[in-house]
This record gives sequence, structure tokens and C-alpha cells, in this order.
Amino acid sequence: MEIYYTPSSSKLLFNNKAITNSGYNTLMINLQNISLQRGPQRLLDDSSATIQPKHRAAIIGANGCGKSSLFKLLLGHISLDNGNIFIPKQWRVSYMAQEVNENHRLALDYVLDGDKNLRAIEQRIDDAQVNDEHTALTQAYADFEVADGYSAKSRAEQLLHGLGFKQADMSKAVSDFSGGWRIRLNLAQALMCPSDLLLLDEPTNHLDIDATLWLEQWLKAYKGTILFISHDRDFIDAIAGQILHIEHQKITTYTGNYSSFETQRAMSLAQQQANFEKQQQRIGEITQFVNRFKAKATKARQAQSRLKELERMEKIAPAHVDSPFSFRFSEADKTSDPLLSLEKANIGYQPDAAIVEKAELTLRSDTRIGLLGYNGAGKSTLVKTLVGDLPLLQGQYSASEHLKIGYFAQHQLEFLDLEASALLHIQRLSPTVSEQVIRNFLGSFNFHADKALDPIKPFSGGEKARLALALIVWQKPNLLILDEPTNHLDLDMRHALTLALQLYKGALVVISHDRHLLKNTVDQFYLVANHSLRLFDGDLTDYQQWLKESLQQSKSHDNNTSTTAETGDEKVNKKLLRQQEAAKRDKLKPLNNSIKKIERDMEKQQQALEVIQEQLNDESLYQDDKKSYLQELLQQQGKLKLSIEKLEEQWINSQEQLEELQVG
Repeated sequence: MEIYYTPSSSKLLFNNKAITNSGYNTLMINLQNISLQRGPQRLLDDSSATIQPKHRAAIIGANGCGKSSLFKLLLGHISLDNGNIFIPKQWRVSYMAQEVNENHRLALDYVLDGDKNLRAIEQRIDDAQVNDEHTALTQAYADFEVADGYSAKSRAEQLLHGLGFKQADMSKAVSDFSGGWRIRLNLAQALMCPSDLLLLDEPTNHLDIDATLWLEQWLKAYKGTILFISHDRDFIDAIAGQILHIEHQKITTYTGNYSSFETQRAMSLAQQQANFEKQQQRIGEITQFVNRFKAKATKARQAQSRLKELERMEKIAPAHVDSPFSFRFSEADKTSDPLLSLEKANIGYQPDAAIVEKAELTLRSDTRIGLLGYNGAGKSTLVKTLVGDLPLLQGQYSASEHLKIGYFAQHQLEFLDLEASALLHIQRLSPTVSEQVIRNFLGSFNFHADKALDPIKPFSGGEKARLALALIVWQKPNLLILDEPTNHLDLDMRHALTLALQLYKGALVVISHDRHLLKNTVDQFYLVANHSLRLFDGDLTDYQQWLKESLQQSKSHDNNTSTTAETGDEKVNKKLLRQQEAAKRDKLKPLNNSIKKIERDMEKQQQALEVIQEQLNDESLYQDDKKSYLQELLQQQGKLKLSIEKLEEQWINSQEQLEELQVG
């Protein structure tokens, strides 16, 4: 079957034949009895759904249920096995891609490329000028004005600033950015494209809170239809008015946002007697946590706000009773109080350029902290210092005798052994524990049967993140430090993680753009901003207000600077600015040189590895008389792979250092 882009007339195309429209509304998306199979897996079976024009619908469901495949169907990238999809013919569709190929376009140009019509007009202008065609040139300029071409650069820059890019980033090549930042560029490109239907696949996955809040405001002002996939429940609540839930190969439509969906689904599941006892157990656990928090809560706004969130958790718990995830953090074997402290700590990568100065922080056995602050302000640098990966530039770092840290960061997924199974990862940590005990444990993370025994190489990003979390849980830490733990996790897994963190009895430090997780797991917030670390007296609503005020102050400062530059002191100010920029370039030069050297070394070693791998493809090498040479090549291959991994880690760390120094 095919996708049919419905004409604006009263007829539809069906199997290439015109049929009467029988009152069918051609201005909406209609999925009619669609079925889809990918390989051996049946994703959708005789499912139907309707999305009205200008509606905002969130597609939710477990990883692998078919959410992204549904997008591919809408885009025409894959074909249905049965059924029909109708999309209004006149609709312009914009899609946020999940990957960026090697691209040397400048970031600003890459975003402007999203407006293909504008780029085509610009080409017409160039062609008309070259061919000296005055009539064509006049028409092209008229079309350029209609397409808001004169404001395009400004609009693209606003998109990039909103998504966390700095002015200096505009002139960087796309290939200079890390994977997460390239995805942000894809998002900006999709938003730049004039559209009637906007398809967004996990748009907040690589955003911090600041950029997520900005995106929410942008989408609320968008005039067209939005269909988006997200695992961020607060983001869904803010944007969606309709939920498409994919489960058991069916699409079920719910009216309202995610909170409304949870309530409706909880009522439905509550009618199933088999789930009743499990519901009561889950509610009891959350109630216990709420009561524990009430005993220490004050009248502070943050505490009261959090109590409301926790009490709401009791009500929606039944909506997740059929989740495949049910893990818990075991209590640490030993602990101390305090676990760790920083005194007058200067944090960063270069002695003369501390990112955070004179930091004071004590982590007690029951501390639960959420870190807030602009991207690049130093949150991840602080975390690396806490886990001991980055030594202090100045000050005192004190760790207790029984400190045992469980650290989760996205780059750690790269250090999982792709050839090993989930079971083997645990066995390496605890060789004497029985296989059945480990398999039972992995089952709580939904690694069952072959999934626990097969190599993890083909695992999705979400599955690898789950395994990384499982490894941390297994080791019973008394201090958990989590840097964006929910990236790649679906809603059920995020909910399970939230519950597990609520019941966790150790200390907790979290960086996350998932506001629901923050509101339900931490007791206080610390703000990293302006080279300082301080207790933030407020909740996430207050933080959103702080962001707005900071942005206004920044704009006011920029305007004042611009006004001053136009006065009689213009030459002095420009000279000072040039001196400041030169000093900044000098400060960054050693790091830039280091990054270039790492890249050169990586390229050389990658070439050497390719030569060895080509030699290993020679079948004659595996004869008995060449066994020693084969062993030598295999050793060289192993050493090169290990060296390249270390260089990649150095490159990632150096890029983060560069980013934070540029912000500073």
C-alpha cells in the first residue's frame, strides 16, 4: 500500500483510482487500518488514528514499538504492509533528522539550508545576475522578499542562540561539533523550514533545561500541526493536546497531555484484577517516600512544590504497573558522614582560567542535589571533579574512607565492551556470583533470555544506557552522581529510574533536563553560574524565571555596550574588545593545538588499523606456519584499538574544556 497526499478537491486517490470523498476531511492526517512489519517483528497491526490540523500530538510507547517507523511511514521512506495514510497534499512537511553525515558547511549556513525554497530563490538570483536577465532578477528579488529572505539570517541566529549555541559557533563547520550538538543543528534546521506539519523525533534528547524551555515556547507559538516523539513527560505535558500510545501493535488515541494519559490509563488498568496487588505495592512504596520527606520538609516553596509532585506520583503509579522494569538500589555495604566535601575549590582545566571558583560543597549520606545552570557554565566539570576524574586547581577535596561512587555519564556508554554480553559485564564485577542471580537481576532491567546472553554490539542507545545503569546499581554505591541519565531512556524506564532513586538511601547529585525526574528525586538545587557554585533558593519554576531575568540582563548589557561604542569613547572600547578577544584566543590556543594533534594522531592510528585489518582478511595468514605472525598482528590490532579509544576520550574531554573556556 501507499501514502496518499490528499488533494484539496473532493476526491481521493485509492490504489491509483479516483473515488468519492464521502465527507472525508482532507485537511487532517488519517491512518486507516495500517499494518507494518520490519524483519521478523510486527510493529503495527490494523491500527487507525486521526490527527486534526494544528493539533500537537505526542507519540509514546516503549523503545522498539514502532514510533520512529511511523515517522518514516509519514515521510514515505518505508512502505506499509497494509492500510492507507492520508496527508493533505498542500502541506509542507519539516522533519528533524537524527543523524548528520560528515558536513563541512558552516553552522549558520547549515541551518539556513532548512529553508529549501529560500535557497532556490537565492540560486535564481545568482543565475539571473550571471546571465544578466533583468526581468528574472526582479521576480526573484520579489519572491525573496515574500519568503522573508532579508530576515533569514537573523531568524537562523535566533534559533541557534535559543538552542544553546554561541555567536562564535555560527562560523564553525558542522563537522567540528560533537554528535549531540549536531543533532541540535538538525533541530534548528527543521525549525527554520517553513512548514504546515512538523515531525520531531526526540527533540529534547540532547538539550539542557534552558534550551528545552526555549523550545517549548517556540513550539507553542508554531501555527501548524506538530507530531513528536518524546520521553520527556514535562515537555509532553507542556506541548501535547493528544497522545498516540503504541502498545501491543495498536495505536490508542488519548485526548489531553501526558498527565491526562496516565490518569486515563491508570483507571483502565485498575479494572484488571491481576494488576491490583502490584498497584497497591507500588503506591505503598511511594507513600512511604512521601511520608519520609514530609517529616523533614519545611514551608519553603521548593519543599511544598515537591510534596505536591510526590503525592501526584501516588495517583499515577497504577499507569505503570505493567512496566518491564522493576529495579531497586540495594543499600551500600558501608557508608560515612560526610561522604565528600569541597572547600575553597577552584575547578577547571587551566590554573589561570578556573570555571568555578571558591566552591563550597558538603555531600552527606542523605544529600540529594540537582545541579542547575547554563550549558557550559561548569556543571559537568564540577561532576568530573566530584568523581575524581579532574583534580582541583586550588582548594581542598576530602573523601571519606567508605566513599563508593556510582557515576553515570553519556560518554561512559562508549566504554562498554561491545563484544561481551550483559551477563558477562556483571560477571566481570562479581565472578563468584551465580549466573541465575545475575540473570534475575538483569531481568529487572528487561534483559531476558538471549538479550542477557548475546553481545551488546547491536543494542540501541537506550539498551546500552540501561546496561550502564544496571552496572552502577549492581555495585551498591553510597553516592550516586548522574549526568543526564535519562537520554535514550523511554518513559517506562524513566519512571522506573525515578522510583528507584526515590527509594535509594544514599547521597545523590543529578544533572538532568528531565524536570519530572528532578522534581521527584532531589531535595535542593545548586546553581552553577558566573564562575560560582551556590545554593539555589527556589524550585524549577523559580529557575525558569531566573533564566528569563538573566537573558534580559544580558541583552541590556549588550545594548549598553553597543551604545557606549557609538560615543566618543568608541576607539577605546573597540581597542579594549580587541585586546580581550586576543587574550582569549591566546588562552585557547594551546587547547586548540592539542585538539588538532589528537585528531592527527587518531587519523594516523586509524590508517594503521585499517592496514592491519586488511592483512587479517588474507586467508593464507591463518595457516599453521604463519601462526606467530598472526598473533603479532592481532596484538597490534588490540593495541591500536585501545589507543584510539583513549584518544577519542581525550578528544571528547578537550572539546568540553574548550566549550567551557569559551563560555567563561
